[in-house]
Amino acid sequence: MKEEDIEKKIEIEDGNTEEAAAKEEKEESNKAETAEECKDDEKQEEAEEKAEEQDPLEKAEAEIAELKDQYLRKVAEFENYRKRTLKEKTELILNGAEKTVDAILPVVDDMERAMANADKTEDIEAMKEGMDLIFKKLMKTLEGLGVKKIETEDKDFDTDFHEAVAMVPGMGDDKKGKVIDCVQTGYTLNDKVIRHAKVAVGQ
Repeated sequence: MKEEDIEKKIEIEDGNTEEAAAKEEKEESNKAETAEECKDDEKQEEAEEKAEEQDPLEKAEAEIAELKDQYLRKVAEFENYRKRTLKEKTELILNGAEKTVDAILPVVDDMERAMANADKTEDIEAMKEGMDLIFKKLMKTLEGLGVKKIETEDKDFDTDFHEAVAMVPGMGDDKKGKVIDCVQTGYTLNDKVIRHAKVAVGQ
């Protein structure tokens, strides 16, 4: 074999050795990188596991804090509502009759004028007419407030509206159980009986 061929063979073998070494070095580097990536992945998984373990507790604490805040707000709102309602109820008790009194005051004014003029006239009919007008005005005012007179004339006796104060015998079968006379007028307020009519009933 010629010397030149031997040198070429040596050079080829040396080149192959270098390539093999480079390849091996690259493989080693890849293995190291892969191992490092695996370690990073393991660390990340551990961190995620820890985060998952901590998250439910933190979430529960956040929910508790939110519920506590809502509870305190509701308590404060209810306390304000209770105080406001109590104040309104007190005012209603103290001033509940204001509307009624205000409505009746004009009738009182008419009564005062009628009494002042009573000494200045001797006309009984005029005085009677004036009193009748005042009474009608009063009844109209009461009706506006929901007050109604309980009718008794020719009505059957009804314990829901009437109170029997006397029984009148010998009135005939057609008057039996019927109202014969009204001793005291009864009234309802918004369809609720506030005073029963005191009546005499046929027996």
